[in-house]
Amino acid sequence: MTNHPTSWITVKSAGLYCKPGQFFIDPHYPVDYAIITHGHADHARPGHKKVLATAETLKIMKARYGDQAGLLQPLKYHRPIVHREVKISFIPAGHIIGSAQILLEYHGSRLIISGDYKRRTDPTCLPFEVVPCDVFITEATFGLPIFIHPPIEDEINKLLTSLQQHPMRCHLIGAYALGKCQRLMLALREQGYDRPFYLHGAMLKLCELYQSLGFSFGELTPVTAQNARDLGGEIVFCPPSALQDRWSRKLPHSLIGYASGWMQVRARAKQKGVELPLIVSDHADWNELTQTIQQVKAPEIWVTHGNEEALVYYATSQGLQAKAVANLHYEDEDD
Repeated sequence: MTNHPTSWITVKSAGLYCKPGQFFIDPHYPVDYAIITHGHADHARPGHKKVLATAETLKIMKARYGDQAGLLQPLKYHRPIVHREVKISFIPAGHIIGSAQILLEYHGSRLIISGDYKRRTDPTCLPFEVVPCDVFITEATFGLPIFIHPPIEDEINKLLTSLQQHPMRCHLIGAYALGKCQRLMLALREQGYDRPFYLHGAMLKLCELYQSLGFSFGELTPVTAQNARDLGGEIVFCPPSALQDRWSRKLPHSLIGYASGWMQVRARAKQKGVELPLIVSDHADWNELTQTIQQVKAPEIWVTHGNEEALVYYATSQGLQAKAVANLHYEDEDD
């Protein structure tokens, strides 16, 4: 391979950097030019001078950061641009709305940065697409063989069954405000749940953004001081950070649920006081990660953002070159 990506991609303190293009991908702090894979706050940060992302991701950044979102440049999927001799394309990643893998082509070599992704069906975003490349940089949030996520329908049934068994208890579900909450609401509607959804104030703005993009969730009602005591038997969505704070104490006999891939770890659920762990993740599980490595047919795999060692071992065992990429760790806002 001419111009191997190691000659033009490097890791700096701000994150992954393309030398000929002079841009960062999902930088950790403000830079002159940032390409953003998706809108979660640990990847899409404020303060960059110029930002290239999908239109949906830019809407999320604008809603969250206002003028601090930077000079925003939208790019459609499969509509490449050339910047300083680097061809840049966005490919659906299946993580959340607007999420993209970034394909960089430079002097005959092709590198894909997966960003966060999953392979499950999600009506809130376009599905992950397999694109062959020379080097594939994959996330590894759930990069251990123990992480096998169940179908979301099974977890929704657990919630609906709990509502039948505990009709007087308010079911308070911790879920990330961007992506997870909306996916859960659509899955509940799909299984026939027709009651209003009650929302913590922190969930409202992003739900309204989804609605402006054409999504319909049925009746959404903010939790207020006036209605909080009357929510027995209802579903309330809140940020995970609100599950145990003063706000949640005004709800009647609440039953704590938490939707996250980490709920597969019983100790985590117990530590957080979760009675109803729902294993729902927007990241690829072990089977999806290994499936993807096989399908992209890249001779070289770089692993980041999670449990790198096991996935590096797996790729190597398949006859591929593989390594962990340092300094690209992100928080698990979107697990």
